[in-house]
Amino acid sequence: MIDIVASKFIISAPNIKMAPLSQEQDEIVFMARSNVGKSSLLNALTNHKGLAKVSSSPGKTRLINYFDVTLMNREDSSKINAKFVDLPGFGYAKVSKSIKSDWEKNLTDYIEQRQNIKIFIHLIDCRHPYLDIDKSVSDFLLESMDKSQFILQVFTKIDKLNQKEQSKLRKEFPSAIMLSSSKKRGLQKVNKIIYDVLNEN
Repeated sequence: MIDIVASKFIISAPNIKMAPLSQEQDEIVFMARSNVGKSSLLNALTNHKGLAKVSSSPGKTRLINYFDVTLMNREDSSKINAKFVDLPGFGYAKVSKSIKSDWEKNLTDYIEQRQNIKIFIHLIDCRHPYLDIDKSVSDFLLESMDKSQFILQVFTKIDKLNQKEQSKLRKEFPSAIMLSSSKKRGLQKVNKIIYDVLNEN
């Protein structure tokens, strides 16, 4: 079993220029449309309810938030240190065009230029699996990533679907993780993938 045994907030940065300089730490980037459950997932994975702030106003956070985490393999007590990176939610329209443009450029620059990134975790609301914006993000990641990077697709709020709907989604996206932060489903799978990918590098 892989658990996150330590986690703490480090800093918020508006762009890649202000990102922390910890070159020795691998980064796991969490990205999603606004209101998909990204903050809830970060809190559930780390078992730290207040680690990431859950906002009732989608699109409110425009900063890149960094968290130091320690993952431990319970079988042999081996540990890996890494950074979780919480990117602002994309695709929320209730901001001015100039803010939206700057915001999207910052995210694009970060994804394309930040060499610490080892894993992109793309969260998708299981009730809306075919949105054009998520397809665009998936395509962009595939075009931008290099051979040392890994993409993990995670469908959130899976408890909102019935068994038939869940089975259909699993057949269509067999490599994705089906997750519910509130029901604690899928969390161990995400932690194990993170640990295994980082352990291979």
